[in-house]
Amino acid sequence: MSTPRLPAHAGRRIALVGAAALTATLALAAPAAAHAEVEADKAQALAENVTLSFVSEAESDSAGFTELRVVLPKGIAPGDVTLDEAPKGWELKATNDGYAVSGPALKAGVDAEHKIKVRQLPDAKEIAFKTIETYSDGEVSRWIELPTGGAEAEQPAPLLELKAAAPGAKPVSPSPTETASATPSAPASTPAAAPTQTDASAAASDTAADEDDSMSSGVVVGVVVVLLLLGGGAWWLVKRRTASSES
Repeated sequence: MSTPRLPAHAGRRIALVGAAALTATLALAAPAAAHAEVEADKAQALAENVTLSFVSEAESDSAGFTELRVVLPKGIAPGDVTLDEAPKGWELKATNDGYAVSGPALKAGVDAEHKIKVRQLPDAKEIAFKTIETYSDGEVSRWIELPTGGAEAEQPAPLLELKAAAPGAKPVSPSPTETASATPSAPASTPAAAPTQTDASAAASDTAADEDDSMSSGVVVGVVVVLLLLGGGAWWLVKRRTASSES
């Protein structure tokens, strides 16, 4: 028994429908393109003096970027970041939780790119740099969402995967400012154990004052006694003279 053959045009139609279905499936399965990204020249935990490159893709056809604010991950302090490259006229300013780079508005449709140098990356497998983009017309885009439970974020924060730290790598020492403020506290208690020259002078002054008070009290008592004696003697002389005149 022979198998019926489909017409040639029917076969082509089925092939086209299958290809379209496959394309749609792949498109849905593919992750959404990130509009804010970060890369590192040394993507390794505890790496020092690392240059991070950020790219924020322009989404507006009528306004350009004026500011990018980045929230630093735990382990990177705002004071450990310096600006390496940025659009012309843009400057970096530290914030409480990271930094901001801003300046004259870029042309509409132009991506904002900048680089920073970080003193040291933290000891982690992955770090996020939440980014808030501001356009010249006031529009704000927030790429701050983190992946949770395997679900894809609609506005994901730039993520940087880090390799394991190199053998022997350790966190760098605290910043000089923190060290300087902590060092003087140890010897501060040393002179407190013995009286200072000022304290000794004050003690001597108090002793001299006590001695002066004692001497003053003694003089007063002596004067009172003398006055009493003189008064008693004068009374005795007057009484004697009165008795002599009567006799």
